[in-house]
Amino acid sequence: MPRPRRSTSPTRSAPPSARPSARAGSAPSSRTRPFLIHEYVRWGDLDLAGIIFYGAYIRFYEMAETEFFRAVGLPFREMFERFDIWLPRKVMHTEFFSPARLDEELTVITYVSHLGRTSLTINYDVVSRDGATLHAAAHQVLVCVSRPTFEKQPIPEEVRKALAPYVMSSEEARAGAR
Repeated sequence: MPRPRRSTSPTRSAPPSARPSARAGSAPSSRTRPFLIHEYVRWGDLDLAGIIFYGAYIRFYEMAETEFFRAVGLPFREMFERFDIWLPRKVMHTEFFSPARLDEELTVITYVSHLGRTSLTINYDVVSRDGATLHAAAHQVLVCVSRPTFEKQPIPEEVRKALAPYVMSSEEARAGAR
C-alpha cells in the first residue's frame, strides 16, 4: 500500500533569484502571489472530538514561516547569525472557522500584511487543499531585536527586500493562491 506523501514543499516560493532548489513549485507569475505549503493533519494534531486541536495549528504556522524564510533566501540560522538579530513574537492571534480532520491535506497561505521599520506582521490562512474551505486565519507580529541585548532595531534592508514581494492583503493572498 503506498504511503501518503508528506508535502511540505512550497507550491510557490520566492522570486527566481532567491529560489533555493527544486523544492520551489510553480513558475513565477507577473502578479503578486503568496507563499504556499501543503501538510496533512496528523494523529498527534487531533483532540478527543477527532478534529484538529487548536494548538496544533501552531505547528502549521511554524512550518510555513520556516519554509517561507528559507525560500526567500533567509534560512533562520543564517539570517540570525548574519544580521545578529532575533525575530521574537509580540502578538499571536488565530481565528477558527471550520474543523480539519485526520489525514486532511491543508494548504497554508503565507504572506506579510505589514512590513514596518522594526516589526512585521506575517499571516497564515489555513485552507483545504482545493482552497474551498477556510479552516483558520492567523497573524503574528514579529519584532526585530538585537541578539545580545534584545533591544528593538530596524529590520535589515536585505530582509525587507526579500519580504517585500509578499506584502499583500488577505484578499490578494487568497486570490493569488488559486
